[in-house]
Amino acid sequence: MTLLQLKYIVTVAEKGTISEAAKELFISQPSLTNAIKELEKEMNICLFNRTNKGVVISNEGEEFLSYARQILQQTHLLEERYLNVSKQSPIFQVSTQHYSFAVNAFVDVIKEFDSYQYDFTLRETQTHEIIDDVSQLKSEIGILYTSSLNENIIMKLLHKNDLIFEELFVAKPHVFLSQTHPLSNRTVLRIEDLEPFPYLSFEQGMYNSFYFSEEILSTIDRKKNIKVRDRATLFNLAIGLDGYTISSGMIHHELNSQNIIAIPLEYNEHMRIGTIRKKGFQLSRYAHSYVEKLNYYVNNH
Repeated sequence: MTLLQLKYIVTVAEKGTISEAAKELFISQPSLTNAIKELEKEMNICLFNRTNKGVVISNEGEEFLSYARQILQQTHLLEERYLNVSKQSPIFQVSTQHYSFAVNAFVDVIKEFDSYQYDFTLRETQTHEIIDDVSQLKSEIGILYTSSLNENIIMKLLHKNDLIFEELFVAKPHVFLSQTHPLSNRTVLRIEDLEPFPYLSFEQGMYNSFYFSEEILSTIDRKKNIKVRDRATLFNLAIGLDGYTISSGMIHHELNSQNIIAIPLEYNEHMRIGTIRKKGFQLSRYAHSYVEKLNYYVNNH
């Protein structure tokens, strides 16, 4: 077993296909395939399950991958410390629902570890993909919420995938709308107040049930519905169409539109927002720093 083989394994797991990993590593596909087979034979383990769409890390491969990442990270730290090698690319990946504080914390991590070069990824994505990304170790950290409506299903999924949920904060639902919205001068809103206006939500693809909805109270019937894929589009529609969405109330204007405000919603429900990570997986220093910065924004909101 070599460090190069471990790097190959990590890259294949991240890219999802042998061909994409080979391009990233600047080697041929047969060479990469052979290197993986040699490691599997040496360690008596099946690291990947081959499918028509690519490769998926196996159950036993997930544990092996967690150790491989730790070894590569520690090797990088040793080289930085004793060989003055600073031009390697540290890797850190996060998958999250669409929360501005998650972006703020990510920015702060990059500023703290402002290396010569780095390879960081922030995925604002669908709920089911967040769980998949962390369970397959494509991301070290995931961020999502539970409520009384979806908690049972989400927690079962996390348990099934050996994931741990760690609470960041609990929030009452808030309505996000523009400063020019007809209801923007209200100090509190009710569901019936919002009925005439378009409801904006994040599309969840084939998992578009309310269990995976990013918005709390998604089971309520609404006459006007618009689904989007990204936060900027949602905010633009909120401004242009007097639309609204319902979330935690946590909003930071440094990285978001100055025109969006949050108003408390009068409703007996809550959002329990937290991080998810792989059970038994030792987080990198970047992940530890990211969690610290998440807590900073939560505690100082």
